[in-house]
Amino acid sequence: MNTRVKILIIRRSALGDTIHTLPLLSALKNKYPDSQIDWVVDEKASHFLINHPLLNKVYILRKKDLNKKESFFDFIKTIFKIRSEKYDIAIDTQQLLKSSVIMALSGAKRKIALSDGREFSFIFANEIIKSQRKQFDIHYHVVKRNLEIAEYLGANTEKIDFVLPPIRKSSKIKMNHYLSVLDENKKTIVISPETTWENKHWTENDWRTLIEYYADKVNLIYTGTNNDNGLSERILSGYEDKVINLKGKTSLDDLRETFSYADLLVTPDSGTAHIAWAEGKCAIVTLFFATSGERTAPFGDNYEFVQADCPCSPCMKRNCILEKDKNICRSKINSKEIVKIINKHLQFE
Repeated sequence: MNTRVKILIIRRSALGDTIHTLPLLSALKNKYPDSQIDWVVDEKASHFLINHPLLNKVYILRKKDLNKKESFFDFIKTIFKIRSEKYDIAIDTQQLLKSSVIMALSGAKRKIALSDGREFSFIFANEIIKSQRKQFDIHYHVVKRNLEIAEYLGANTEKIDFVLPPIRKSSKIKMNHYLSVLDENKKTIVISPETTWENKHWTENDWRTLIEYYADKVNLIYTGTNNDNGLSERILSGYEDKVINLKGKTSLDDLRETFSYADLLVTPDSGTAHIAWAEGKCAIVTLFFATSGERTAPFGDNYEFVQADCPCSPCMKRNCILEKDKNICRSKINSKEIVKIINKHLQFE
């Protein structure tokens, strides 16, 4: 195959899923350095693709594109723009009906997808790669699954390479201001308790125990949004003067810059963990309850995940379905265990 190819990656979905697809982009660009690689993404997940150094174009779709007449015509215009590029290859890494339809309409010569796609999405592909594992195998990482496509196209996948757009200068200035109070003689830990799934949360008491233990030992930074239903207030109550509280103060670029000041991040399975992994500047300890660490946790020498020791974990469900012992998995990771892991990474005695 000629190295001057046009490749379209289709991955709309969430921010974490987009980050997990970035190593595929890097592998393809390394294999075909002269290629044009473009991406179709939903607006909410587009942040790490806009101005990306390895991408030529980013097609941004809004979730409600087909719900209104004018939005429908915008969607059709986007499809015509895609078709006008005459792509050699279109890759559906999401494998849902909404992504596979775009692949079908793309006009690409080769339409590639992995097997086991949902909603019969595979019917729109003319090249189906037999995956090594099923799509939702809890013991198989999604990054490795995505890289099967790169391997199929002849790329070297030994190195997991995340490439991100440059951080805005304004974020560097802003976070330098916020974090100028850090004690240079202490290690710095970022804690980020929030997730979008209730079943991913750790207990508030465990977070408080962790904060109490490290309050005078390290610099503590708290990150989160304003939509946490009072979580930060409850966790930080009584420790307000011990923690730099960045709740609601950081954009995604600000958060990325925060990790350059940190030695370690502690978080449940969250977008924050994925961003920190892609940034590659601090150690990460990730807590897993309803979801699978083997499937989505950062992996490498500087990263560690802890899976709740519970028969029903991982259940892969947003909300606990148990009537008795509801959310029991959330209490199955002990704060003392996490302290030992953190101390190991920070080389504390």
